[in-house]
Amino acid sequence: MAGKPGLAWSILSQKCPRCRRGAMFSNPNPWNLKEMTKMPHNCPVCGQRFELEIGFWYGTAYVSYLLTVVFCGISFVLWWLTIGFSLQDSRFYWWLGINGVLLVLLQPWFMRVSRAMYLYFFVSYDEQYESTPTKTFDYSSEDYFLKKEDPVK
Repeated sequence: MAGKPGLAWSILSQKCPRCRRGAMFSNPNPWNLKEMTKMPHNCPVCGQRFELEIGFWYGTAYVSYLLTVVFCGISFVLWWLTIGFSLQDSRFYWWLGINGVLLVLLQPWFMRVSRAMYLYFFVSYDEQYESTPTKTFDYSSEDYFLKKEDPVK
C-alpha cells in the first residue's frame, strides 16, 4: 500500500491508528459473537499496544452511544424524506421497528468501530512507525497497582 492510508477508511476497517495497516481484531468477522471482542495485545505490523491502561475500553460506551444516536438520526431523516410520516397510519411505528432491528443487527460492528474510534483519540498516525517508539502512558498497566509506596518519614 503506497502513501498514507485514509483516516475514515482506517477507522471503518478497524486498523491500528499508529500504522493504519495492522488489524485491531483477531477475527475480521464482527458477527462471530464468540470472538467479537478478541483483540491481539499489540498491532501485528507496528507493535502498538491496543489496551493502553487497565479499563481503557470503558470509554467506548460513550462512543458507541454517539454512533447509534447518529445512525438513528440519519435513518429517521432518510425515512422521512423517502417514505414520510403520517398521523393517519403506522409509518412511524414501522420506522421504529425497522430501526430497532437494524440497531440490534449492526451492534457488533458499531462496537468494533467505537473501539477503533476511541483508540484513535489517544494514538496518532506515525509515518515513521518502524523507527519510532510506540505510544504508551507513564506506567505499565501490569505493575501500576503493585508499586510500593515510600514509607512516611
